[in-house]
Amino acid sequence: MFTGIVTDQGEVRALDHRGDLKVRIGTGYDTSTIEIGASIACDGVCLTVTALGPDWFEVDVSAESVSKTALGDWVPGRRLNLERALRLGDELGGHIVSGHVDGVAEVVAMHDEGASTRITFRAPDALARFIAPKGSVALNGTSLTVNEVSGADFGVNLIPHTKAVTNWGTTAPGDRINLEIDTLARYVARLQEWG
Repeated sequence: MFTGIVTDQGEVRALDHRGDLKVRIGTGYDTSTIEIGASIACDGVCLTVTALGPDWFEVDVSAESVSKTALGDWVPGRRLNLERALRLGDELGGHIVSGHVDGVAEVVAMHDEGASTRITFRAPDALARFIAPKGSVALNGTSLTVNEVSGADFGVNLIPHTKAVTNWGTTAPGDRINLEIDTLARYVARLQEWG
């Protein structure tokens, strides 16, 4: 489990496409405190650490994960939002995030509002019904509050701090973004189907 509060900006250092995708990610984390088998959310996708170095870790990504997320867009040098798994007693500053990406949203518009940036996303039609004004979503692993919803389009505001400590400062229209809908919204919708 994660909170959607990004704690490091990693960098894709190498990609190996033999069989599953193997990715080496540079990090500012103290890798001596990371265990092989640990979970780290990388742009919102929960991935398992398979190897460690002094300032990097490696993960294996299945073809299924690549097909359901924006991980296929990764290239060397790309900045990634990283979050280590939640530990008992940690502050829950965002919302409950599983790291199981539901689909890919597209950035359809961006404009500045003061020092903040308003971004409009288009969700896949099958996921749009789970997104509500003032609800939570995880986008590239970042817990964000939805401002407005219109059909499959929804908007969020990014404050300067969020742009500074995540990879959102380099986002542009047309970018594909990992989308995880709020777990509570998923269960409420499921209960309504049975109601």
